[in-house]
Amino acid sequence: MAKQSSKPQLAPEQRAAELRQWVNEHSYRYNVLDDPVISDAEYDALMNELRGIETEHPELLTLDSPTQRVGGAVAEGFVKVRHPQPILSLANAFDAEGVKAWRERLARHVAQNNLAGTLDDFVVEPKIDGLTVVLTYDNGLFVQGATRGDGVIGEDVTQNLRTLKGLPLRLRTETTDDAAQKPRRPTTEQNSLSSVVSASEPRRPSSLPSPLSVRGEAYMTLAAFKKMNEALQAAGEKIYANPRNFAAGSLRQLDSRITASRPLHIFCYAIVGREPAPSADGVVADDDHLPKMQWDLLTFLKQLGFPVSDISKRFANLDEAIAYCEDYAKTRDTLAFEIDGMVIKLNDLQLAQGLGFVGKDPRGAIAFKFPARETTTLLKEVKVTIGRTGNLVPNAVLEPVSLGGTTISNATLHNYDDVARKDIRIGDRVMIKRAGDVIPYVAGPVVSARTGAEQIIVPPTRCPFCDTPIAKREGEVALICPNDECPGKVDRAIGHFAGRGSMDIDGLGIKIVAQLIDAELVHDVADLYALTKEELLPLEKFAEKKAQKLIEAIEASKQQPLTRLIIGLGIRHIGEVAADALANYYGSIDALLQATPDEIQEIDGVGPTIAESVADWVKRETTHDLVERLKQAGVNPTQPVRRAPKEPVGVFAGKTFVLTGGMSEPRERIAEWVESLGGKVSDSVSKKTSYVVVGESPGASKISKATQLTVPMIGEDELRKMAVGS
Repeated sequence: MAKQSSKPQLAPEQRAAELRQWVNEHSYRYNVLDDPVISDAEYDALMNELRGIETEHPELLTLDSPTQRVGGAVAEGFVKVRHPQPILSLANAFDAEGVKAWRERLARHVAQNNLAGTLDDFVVEPKIDGLTVVLTYDNGLFVQGATRGDGVIGEDVTQNLRTLKGLPLRLRTETTDDAAQKPRRPTTEQNSLSSVVSASEPRRPSSLPSPLSVRGEAYMTLAAFKKMNEALQAAGEKIYANPRNFAAGSLRQLDSRITASRPLHIFCYAIVGREPAPSADGVVADDDHLPKMQWDLLTFLKQLGFPVSDISKRFANLDEAIAYCEDYAKTRDTLAFEIDGMVIKLNDLQLAQGLGFVGKDPRGAIAFKFPARETTTLLKEVKVTIGRTGNLVPNAVLEPVSLGGTTISNATLHNYDDVARKDIRIGDRVMIKRAGDVIPYVAGPVVSARTGAEQIIVPPTRCPFCDTPIAKREGEVALICPNDECPGKVDRAIGHFAGRGSMDIDGLGIKIVAQLIDAELVHDVADLYALTKEELLPLEKFAEKKAQKLIEAIEASKQQPLTRLIIGLGIRHIGEVAADALANYYGSIDALLQATPDEIQEIDGVGPTIAESVADWVKRETTHDLVERLKQAGVNPTQPVRRAPKEPVGVFAGKTFVLTGGMSEPRERIAEWVESLGGKVSDSVSKKTSYVVVGESPGASKISKATQLTVPMIGEDELRKMAVGS
């Protein structure tokens, strides 16, 4: 006789209820506590079983089921909803003095109105650059979500908000029979899950006022924003200017299935619309269910199941609170999401409420705003500049505007393909963006501000500097002037040769280069070494001392190593990494001039694009003439050939990276860091590339090549996580 199982078979409604509790609890641990206790596979098994029961028994489907995060049918439009109380913004301070002035105003107001409470207890929270939402719960169940709108009336986006994995569909409250409701430790037959309830977990609230509305900020991480934009660009669809716009656009989709496909997150930080309620005898009393301190409120929200920012912090000293804000102003780029400041709040919520408002701004909090990194202004005209390799670059001439403490009157438009894709026009009001120390660029037009008088930007067909017909290299977006003698290239080429990363000729800036060209003293870099002090003295602002120093700096540059000379010669696609590889392999400029394409491509760290570029440079007669003149002038560095480097050691050993776009620090420094961990950094994407690290405003050709070769693209934050094995 077969042994009967002692485990009772649960009815479908009981098993579904049990599964919902388990899945919701595990989701809370993963998305809120960042402390998962089961694997992704085990979580998926629970979800699949629950989905199967609900499919077979649709009458068991509930609003708080985690299976309802996938989105549904297309809505006809958004219904307007009134918030339980106005959702207001904050007054701003832009420095420590502004915050201290706010504290002094509070002190005067407290004294004048005889208010009770402390003004020396603060909570600092990140001011996330996202979309404000109001979440309403009835008896602990999520029933409505709305955008901020005009602060009084917003749009109902409930179905879209349901798709956010971090948003609780039912609040985690503890009732008298909660022990029976808690997910039990599953048996072997129940997927062998570990216990989902930690002994150290804070006690959950026993009851809640209903309805309860919570204020939060929906956002998209920087890494997710880049990936989503890359996918949209590859599909030929509209891209977004910043993560906030992407988050807002995702939440305002009429088809919530689209929202479900977007990686949105949320942080919550306030309860809104709760006034003291009358008791049974009609006497108004405090609501004991809700914390009266902001710091306790954040803990309370987390216990209910809401994601709360882990960089929020409490201070008993205003100077320390200000210092914390100033620290994040410097390190904001280390965060996974965009912030435009920090918010300093009085911890005492009752005192904050008693302080009231100034206009529409609550007195009890202030935003410590960081310097702006994006703004809007008028695009007046487009001017073309030419790079040292012949690339024609469109540049925006702007109505001057302040951005991050600097007045911006010019910004790059990258290339004409980018201009057409973004539909940027002369006369547009445009969004100007700058990240860290990266050069300002035009992110896109403000289409809603158009008047109809804007002019489409037409790419040139002939070089504006020498009237040569424009060319375009296969697989690249840049327009180029193919004329090696183009006068537009000369100043750039000489300026590059003299730059700090090349021959480092101190005092030979672009304005001095222009003077030398105008005086017909130099026509290429070799002419620099024939200059005399007597030739310099007649030039404007050249006295004896300045002329002598420049001649000495030019003479000193003859001692620069071979790598610097190769960089300075301006070979297309050659950066520091490739130049160093060529210098180590050949040891002299003469040996490099004998290189063949196949041989170059065999060099470690050099791909087919660089090999083709070097081969093209080598075969030119003008190259050999220039090198010969440099050698006659005494510029002929050599070094020992090193063709067998030792096996790299480190977490990046065996991996090759390509860096593109603006990073948190100069790319050369990041390359050195990668190489110190055993990795290799290449200047071009090839089949040998392990990862393309994408920064702000990346090179379109590298992105296109990586997509073509299916090379993984990651952000700088992911690269740094790889270094520590996380």
